[in-house]
Amino acid sequence: MSLLVKARREGRDIVEVTPRSAGWRYVGFSAHRLGAGESMMLDRGGSEVCIVVLGGTVSIHCNEHRWEHVGERDGVFDDRAPYAVYLPDGGAINVHAHTAAEIGVASAPGRSDVPARLIEPSTMKRFARGSGLNERFVCDILPQTEPASHLLVVEVRTPSGHSSSYPPHKHDTDNLPDESSLEETYYHRLQPAQGFAFQRVYTDDRSLDESLAVEDHDVVMVPRGYHPVVVPYGYESYYLNVMAGPRREWHFRNDPVHEWMLKQ
Repeated sequence: MSLLVKARREGRDIVEVTPRSAGWRYVGFSAHRLGAGESMMLDRGGSEVCIVVLGGTVSIHCNEHRWEHVGERDGVFDDRAPYAVYLPDGGAINVHAHTAAEIGVASAPGRSDVPARLIEPSTMKRFARGSGLNERFVCDILPQTEPASHLLVVEVRTPSGHSSSYPPHKHDTDNLPDESSLEETYYHRLQPAQGFAFQRVYTDDRSLDESLAVEDHDVVMVPRGYHPVVVPYGYESYYLNVMAGPRREWHFRNDPVHEWMLKQ
């Protein structure tokens, strides 16, 4: 099975990954586009959910919880953090778009006892990681320092001609505090939209070794192994990461073959 999940170029439902379709235990992800005035129902009953408003403005209702007119950026390449909503049980969610909108829906099995809440941009940490042609810009949407059961959610913008998730790192071994075991999805966006990027997913013994050309809205699944991204000149990359595993901690191990560059 390929680790690349191709996006639907038209229609409301862009892409979907479930634990069953991925062959793993924890991470679910879907992305959806809505026209102004359009509504949709989401049913992730029995799972915690984090809805990221990637672009546009929406209202989100779930049981007694109501958040009106959420979201203020036009799209993922706006230089600002998104709005998001966390729900401990993702059953019977109604999303209504006030403008053309795009949402990403992260989920992980198991109801949480964490309260439902709106996650505002002002609470998110934004920072640069790496240097030179390895520099990229990170926004922690739902990091391990904020309450949830399994989910970790982060978005990254990578400039034209830069590498990202680099040097290659992995988090597939339950060996805290040195490394944690986390499944992961990458939801890719490109600007301009006709662009592409490259992602490789590989293990030390090369029992898994896939090199993938990703286009706008595609998802790459990372069940294990290292997973660097390279962006060709002329295009800017965005990706939304969803991670989850048995323990909600992000500790990674760099590929020792490439770790030398961090010591320069």
